[in-house]
Amino acid sequence: MPNGMVATFGMLAILLSIGLAFGMLNRAQFSWHWLMVALGLYLINDALLTNVYRLLPKVILPNSDWIWQGKLLGLIATLAIARHASFGWARSGLTLAQNKDGRPLTYGVAIILCGLYVMMALNSANDPFDADTLAFQLTMPGFDEEALFRGTALLAFNEAFRERRRMLGISVGWGAVMSCIMFGLAHCFSYKAGAFEFDAMTFAATGLPAFLLIWFRERTGSLVLPIALHNFANSIDLII
Repeated sequence: MPNGMVATFGMLAILLSIGLAFGMLNRAQFSWHWLMVALGLYLINDALLTNVYRLLPKVILPNSDWIWQGKLLGLIATLAIARHASFGWARSGLTLAQNKDGRPLTYGVAIILCGLYVMMALNSANDPFDADTLAFQLTMPGFDEEALFRGTALLAFNEAFRERRRMLGISVGWGAVMSCIMFGLAHCFSYKAGAFEFDAMTFAATGLPAFLLIWFRERTGSLVLPIALHNFANSIDLII
């Protein structure tokens, strides 16, 4: 079995264990069915991201160092799933419409966050890059990952854990926590040389900012701002 597949199933086992533990805290508001759906969404995306663990030929931009084909296939699958009646594009955040309430605070925080990214970019060394790298970072990470982690997967997790509490102007529950854990593990959990590896620093650097992206998603009711911020963060250090 490919190392990537082993890592994925190991990660899903961790998420299932955590999810069941959260669910037992309030069984009346827990749906194991939706928890399995959320994990299945990641499995589908991961398989497509890796061209079904390298079984599919690379035909889209085959000479690129970046996974254009995997990201595009993953995004297409997520969009197709979001069209299903159980999800819906608007419920999944795939809408241009923005909530009117709280706009000054929401966009004010977004501007401050962009300013912080610019400051960090100015104080770090620029790595060499080409047009392919810039084009990829300006598009694919945000579109694919936000549509999944803050879109369909977040919706599924929220259905799995229906208890909510008001916090920082949004309604959140264990679903948001699970989405952030999944996002963090996707970036830091691997399997190499017969052993699982977990990078705590990478987990913190991805899982914690994911809470901010969920805040923007819930405040606006849309993935537009999370996508824009995600791609801005990925590309700004290439530009300045």
